Amino acid sequence: MTSPTNQESDSSPQVTPTKPIRWWPAWIILLAAAGAVVWIWLNYGRQRQDKNVAIFMVGFFTFVLLLLWAIFLSRMRWKFRFTLLGTLVGLMLIAKVLFRVHGVTGDFVPILQWRWSRSAWVSPDSRAKPGVVPGALNEFTNDYPQFMGPNRNGTVPQLPLARDWTAQPPERLWRQPVGPGWSGFAVAGNRAVTQEQRGENETIDCYDLLSGAPVWSYGYPAHFQSPLAGEGPRATPTIAGNRVCALGANGILNCLDLETGKPVWSKNIAQDNKAQVNQWGMSCSPLVVDDLVVVEAGGGNNRSLVAYRAATGDFVWGSGNDDAGYSSPFVADLAGIRQIVIFNSSSVSAHDPATGSNLWSYPRPSGNPNVSLPVVLPGSRLLVSTGYGVGSELLQIRKADSGDRLGAYRIWKSIRLKAKFTDVIYLGGFLYGLDDGIMVCLDAATGEQKWKEGRYGHGQEILAGDLLLVSAESGEMILLDPNPQASRELTRFSALSGKTWNPPALASRYLLVRNDKEAACYRLPLAKP
Repeated sequence: MTSPTNQESDSSPQVTPTKPIRWWPAWIILLAAAGAVVWIWLNYGRQRQDKNVAIFMVGFFTFVLLLLWAIFLSRMRWKFRFTLLGTLVGLMLIAKVLFRVHGVTGDFVPILQWRWSRSAWVSPDSRAKPGVVPGALNEFTNDYPQFMGPNRNGTVPQLPLARDWTAQPPERLWRQPVGPGWSGFAVAGNRAVTQEQRGENETIDCYDLLSGAPVWSYGYPAHFQSPLAGEGPRATPTIAGNRVCALGANGILNCLDLETGKPVWSKNIAQDNKAQVNQWGMSCSPLVVDDLVVVEAGGGNNRSLVAYRAATGDFVWGSGNDDAGYSSPFVADLAGIRQIVIFNSSSVSAHDPATGSNLWSYPRPSGNPNVSLPVVLPGSRLLVSTGYGVGSELLQIRKADSGDRLGAYRIWKSIRLKAKFTDVIYLGGFLYGLDDGIMVCLDAATGEQKWKEGRYGHGQEILAGDLLLVSAESGEMILLDPNPQASRELTRFSALSGKTWNPPALASRYLLVRNDKEAACYRLPLAKP
C-alpha cells in the first residue's frame, strides 16, 4: 500500500529547473570592444577626430550587440527582458526631448545642449552705454581692421606685453551675450565690428570698444545652421577707411558705412557667380585691396575668386574654377611680384590684383576642408597647412623652369604640423601652430619638429611683439614665450566659457574675444619701460 506522503509527492507539479544566465557572449563582446578601442587609439588615423569617430562607432555597435544578447541569448526572464527594452526606449525618448546636439568640438565630439535653451543675445536697449575707461585715452594706435590683423598674418608688432600677469592681471572692461556666429572682431579706433545671428536675420554689429555698448546694427534675412557647423555667419568683417565689408554664411556680401551702419551696396555672391554654399557655410573674410573687394565665391566659368568695385559693388573680374574652401585671400609680395594668394578647395593659387589673371597654382587635393591661411616666409617661401591628417608643405615661389610664368616648388613636406583651422605664426626662422590641437614648433628651413607640448584644442593665436597669445578652444587665454628650445607657458586666464573657435583681435593692448554665445574685452598689462 502506498503511503499518503508518497501520494502527495507523486501528484505535486513538476518544476522545470531555471537555466543559468548565459554570460559568455556578453564577455566576448566587451573584450572585443575594449581591444578595438585600444587598437584605434594606438594605430588608427593621424588625428583625434578620426579616432573619436571610430570609437563612437565601436560604442554604438557594442551597445546594439549587448542589447541583442540581453533579449535573445541571455536566458534572462522574459519579464526582465521586456522591462529592459522598455526602459532603454524610454531613456532614449527622454534624451531626445531634453537634449539636442549643438555642434561638435574641434575633435568631433558632439556638444549637448538643453533643447529649450536659446541664443543669449540681448536687446541693444538693455546693454551698456558708451563710456570712458580711465587711462584709455590716446591708446588707439594700433587698429585691427580685418581678419588676422593689419597684414593678415596674425602679428601685432612692437606691442610690449607684460610677461607676468600675476601681479598685474588683465582687466576685464566688459563681457556680455552676443548672437550665434563664428566671426571675429575688426577694430578701427573705438569701433569693434562683428557678425551675429539674431533669429532669422544675419546682422553686422558695431560695438563701442571700451564699454561694449551697441553703436549700430544692420540686419537682413539669412540663416545658416547645421548640426555640425553650428549657427550663424563665420567670416570676420573688414574695415577699410569709412566702409565695412562683411560676407554672410549664405553668400550675402554687404558694404556699410562705418559711422552709421547704413548699407552702401549688397551682392549675393553665390547667386551672382552660380556657386554653391559649402557644408560649413561661406567663410571668406573680404579682402580690400586698392579699390577692390575680393572674396572667394567658388563658382565655375572663372568665378572662383571674384572682385567687386569697393565704391559701387560693380563686378570687376573673376578667375579660377575651383570650389571655395574656408580660407581667405591676402596680398603678398612673392618673387618680386605683388599678388593675391587664396587657398581654395583643391589648390593654393595666386592672382594679379588688377586683372585677376592666374600667376601660379599648386595642387592640394586633400578631400578635406582647407581653412588655415598660408604663411609668407622670407625668400618668397610659402607655408601651406591642412588638418585632417594631411600636414604641411613649404613652397618656393619663383619663375618656372621654362618661360616667365611663376611656379610653386616644394621644399619640404611634413605631417608634424596639421593646422585644422588655426593660422600658423612665423617668428625668427621657426613656425608655431596647433597640430591637431597641440602646440608645435617646427624649424621653417627643414620642417624638423623642435617640440610638441600643450593641448589647447582647436583655438587661435596672435603674435604680440615677441609673445604668443593663444586663444584655447576652452575659452582660456594663454601667454607663451615662443622659443625653439622648449615650450614656455608664462601665464593664462579664463576669458570666456564654452567652445571658442572665433579668432581674437588685439587692438593696441585691448584684447577682444568671442564665441557663439558671448564676447568680452580685456585690457592687457604692458611691460614696464
